[in-house]
Amino acid sequence: MSRFTLPPEDVLRAREALVLDHFHDEVRQDWDATLSTFPHPHYELIASMTVHDGDDEVRGYYHDTRVAFPDQDHEIIAIRHAHDAVIVEFWLTGTHRGPLGRIPPTGSAHRTRMTAYFVFDADENLITERIYFDQLTILRQLLGGLDKKNPADLLTLGRAVAGALAMTGGRPDPRLTR
Repeated sequence: MSRFTLPPEDVLRAREALVLDHFHDEVRQDWDATLSTFPHPHYELIASMTVHDGDDEVRGYYHDTRVAFPDQDHEIIAIRHAHDAVIVEFWLTGTHRGPLGRIPPTGSAHRTRMTAYFVFDADENLITERIYFDQLTILRQLLGGLDKKNPADLLTLGRAVAGALAMTGGRPDPRLTR
């Protein structure tokens, strides 16, 4: 199929239904149902240049993000269709209750605008969820909720900055740079 030709409406509707089920199952934290939307789970986080490939890695990603944001949710802004993808703009929300990598919990909430590309193969299998967002937007909100006059919050701020710095400088996943 040409990249200038959209699939028939029934294909677009089926893709969109699968993506909406995927979103719904993630919010419910029903990982078996979420993973069943892929023949082989594969996430690409462009902001951090990381890939989570396969059932175990994706389950680890789900675990880590829900430890950090147990109330993680989303608000869909728009859904668009491409010849091989469903593109979803959404607000991701959550309260930072657990560690986010090396960043200790701040108790702050975030609301971050994101875009996810749900890419399908020629057989209409979901093969990739590719997510674009600005990490600094999240970090600014998580740290901005700390009281800079409170010694405990200043200690959390210092640990969060040290944790964020420790997480920088890693090599991007080569699958995202080719």
